[in-house]
Amino acid sequence: MSDDLVFYTNPMSRGRIIRWMLEEVGRPYRAEVLAWGAHKSPEFLAINPMGKVPTIVHGGTVVTECAAICAYLADVFPEKGLAPPHGSRLRGPYYRWLFFGAGPIEQAVGAKSMGWEAPADREMMLGFGNIDTVFDTLEKALKGRDYLVGDSFTAADLYIASHLGWGMQFGTIDKRPVFETYVQRMDSRPAAVRAAEIDDALIPADQRPPVPA
Repeated sequence: MSDDLVFYTNPMSRGRIIRWMLEEVGRPYRAEVLAWGAHKSPEFLAINPMGKVPTIVHGGTVVTECAAICAYLADVFPEKGLAPPHGSRLRGPYYRWLFFGAGPIEQAVGAKSMGWEAPADREMMLGFGNIDTVFDTLEKALKGRDYLVGDSFTAADLYIASHLGWGMQFGTIDKRPVFETYVQRMDSRPAAVRAAEIDDALIPADQRPPVPA
């Protein structure tokens, strides 16, 4: 059964997002942990030509990119309630926030990490505009809410909280009280705790990231 769902990852990568998602799904899966370098092997490149983790293979279907994997797993296992049902008025906002993480947040944080900043008169050329607008928009959406969409946890929360937690830990996203409270709440979910324990145990002690202050 576990061979039907194969998860390629490294515990010090975005694979941690998908480990959490798989633990939320609660279905058996087989994890293939790739050491750095192995993700560029001919064998893995035949699965994902980008040579990137995470990647999943489910019954012969290959899915890459974290947001796509989250959306796919939520749809394939609808009984877990990780996405609003098709036809729900919440489906649009769910897609919005899931791909807000994959688009504006990823782009804005990546640009900041590289030291790139567009002149104000050229921000319109960038999908995210500027990083302050990105995180002001997200903060407004989270104020006074437990979840991004409706009254229950979805894959959009998982994905956005993962970005915020990682970014605040490493200084690429400014700590804001709303973000910190939200991430603490999401990280306390049993599946999130299990996933972190599994991945942390795979990292040598001297390579583990610092504990957030």
